[in-house]
Amino acid sequence: MSRTFSASQARRIAIAAQGLHRVRPATPINIGAVGRTFARLELIQIDSVNILARAQYLPIFSRLGPYSTALLDALAMKKPRRVVEYWAHEASLVRSEHFNDLLPWQQRSWPGSLETIDPDGRILAGRILEMLDDGAPRTAREAAAELGHEQPRNTEEWGWNWSAVKRATEALFAEGLISSEGRNSAFERRYTSLRNVIGEHPGTATEKERGEGIERLLLAAAGAHGIGTVHCLADYFRLPQRNSAAALERLVARGELDTARVAGLKETFYLVPGTVVPRRSDARALLGPFDSMVFNRRRLEKLFGFSYRLEIYTPAAKRVYGYYVLPFLLGEALVARVDLKAERSTGRLLVRGAFAEPGAPGNTAVELAAELRLMARWLDLTEIVVSTHGNLAAALEFSLSSPDSC
Repeated sequence: MSRTFSASQARRIAIAAQGLHRVRPATPINIGAVGRTFARLELIQIDSVNILARAQYLPIFSRLGPYSTALLDALAMKKPRRVVEYWAHEASLVRSEHFNDLLPWQQRSWPGSLETIDPDGRILAGRILEMLDDGAPRTAREAAAELGHEQPRNTEEWGWNWSAVKRATEALFAEGLISSEGRNSAFERRYTSLRNVIGEHPGTATEKERGEGIERLLLAAAGAHGIGTVHCLADYFRLPQRNSAAALERLVARGELDTARVAGLKETFYLVPGTVVPRRSDARALLGPFDSMVFNRRRLEKLFGFSYRLEIYTPAAKRVYGYYVLPFLLGEALVARVDLKAERSTGRLLVRGAFAEPGAPGNTAVELAAELRLMARWLDLTEIVVSTHGNLAAALEFSLSSPDSC
């Protein structure tokens, strides 16, 4: 069955699917609320940049408001495991039920599989497997010390310049032969035996199992995305587009997905049958650069008219908006963006740039001020400082100075 939506309807479907369309709960957030939000998203991307907060913690705040980040950590450690770390949309926390389906598509897609290391590295990987069999988690540095393998890093090659032990542990992790028992304070993976997290390795998937797995992943992506093209849905778990396109055709033929059109756009969109269009969106959220709502930049431009590029790796002099820029979602539109930094030593939330989009509503600065106050409280920061950079900076500073802008 094919449906046709206006761009506004498509945006509301997308926002609601991501759990962003309602006013945040007023009650304290418990692990059940965090778990339900995570399940709705299917995965949360991990990133080491900590200029504001670790990337994995921001999506829960965006949807639920101030919460204890220990709840997300606990969710990933709770047994039976419902959340595991693996490669998906980059390094991610994913629902554990997706691990076996992701494995045949991801284990050869990322740098560091066993095929990429030399014979000595594969021997070392075997020793690491034996060592982790005792059940105790270890970082690569701890594993190297235990194995007496303190080999210096090669600093001449491109990349992270990993040690031999780090390369071996990452190869085992990519192959799904070991897992992660969370991260330490230095953001290092604590590798552990797969049996501690998932169970036994499923072995080599048959072609039929690969096909069924990609279908399940695309159904999950469609539920989390609300509405999306082949490119959008494949990108959610970083699946190959050609295989995804074929799988989506099968799902449509069986009635497990519907096709749709969005006014003004040429592409075919897909969505779960029975998807309801919300009458309105009451969203108000700052979205981290690695939030699943903004994963697909092409989708943002076409559905929301919002051009977004991550400028972390852009030289400072060439950045347009800033280093760590968060889009601001208000109602059903992305109306502004802010470059933020948590200056923990002084207890200040720095707004290093504030920019309104063309056509942003008149209450943008007031609503953004309220959102920044909420974020500062969550991060235990006592002051918000706005620089003069950006066309929204003056209005934002005025709104923050007003006692009634909350």
